[in-house]
Amino acid sequence: MSGEIYMAAAAALAYEKRLEVTADNLANLQTAGFKRQAVSFRAYALDAENNTRQVFPPYPAVSDGSRFWVAYEARVDPAAGPLKQTGNPLDLALNGPGFFAVESPEGIRYTRRGNFTLNADGVLVTQEGWAVQGEGGEIRLEGGRAAGGRAMISVGRDGTVRVDDRDVGRLRIEDIPASALARAGNGYFLPPPGGGLPLEAVDVAQGFLEMSNVDAVRGMVEMIEILRGYESYQRLMRAVDEMNAKSVNELGRSA
Repeated sequence: MSGEIYMAAAAALAYEKRLEVTADNLANLQTAGFKRQAVSFRAYALDAENNTRQVFPPYPAVSDGSRFWVAYEARVDPAAGPLKQTGNPLDLALNGPGFFAVESPEGIRYTRRGNFTLNADGVLVTQEGWAVQGEGGEIRLEGGRAAGGRAMISVGRDGTVRVDDRDVGRLRIEDIPASALARAGNGYFLPPPGGGLPLEAVDVAQGFLEMSNVDAVRGMVEMIEILRGYESYQRLMRAVDEMNAKSVNELGRSA
């Protein structure tokens, strides 16, 4: 494979990865608590004469054709999304850092998606039925409105949960360093090594949901840019391939 085709193919694959991530971001534009991903690329320059390659630091986007580019990693953007008022007392959002801890079948997971509900036992759970964790385990809200009772459920800004005037627990809210955010699917994140980090103060908004942090306009502009770049490298590969085929034919006729 010629150097030109190698560089073009590597760039096309990098654009393909970026296209995949951007499409996923846009598909989750209306998903509560969703965090967009951004792809970084690492550039390489081959020295064919010395059979070596030079490695450059990661870059946030594909650049010119003087180097070939490989998708390096897709990182989660931890920026907060806008808050949407719902009026549902079981919808919770976080102002500032932190993640809600929930107990999945595979262990603790973290999320910013606060559209919680009550199960038949009066336990605060996610839409998947996973128990939302308090500092002492699951939180039971027997008698709450969502369970058909007459009690009033309230959640303080510090995460304290009350049914009428009775404290029933305090939400377990912990932080994850941005560099350690690892997606577990459906808006959940894996625990970082050593577990989540305790927060001295939290700010919980009851009756609100944090929406996706995806910017629709920015995402569509990126999509157009990516498609144009991908198509340009495909055209380049076809052109180089045609030139190589033409050279081979000319050599065959002159032999």
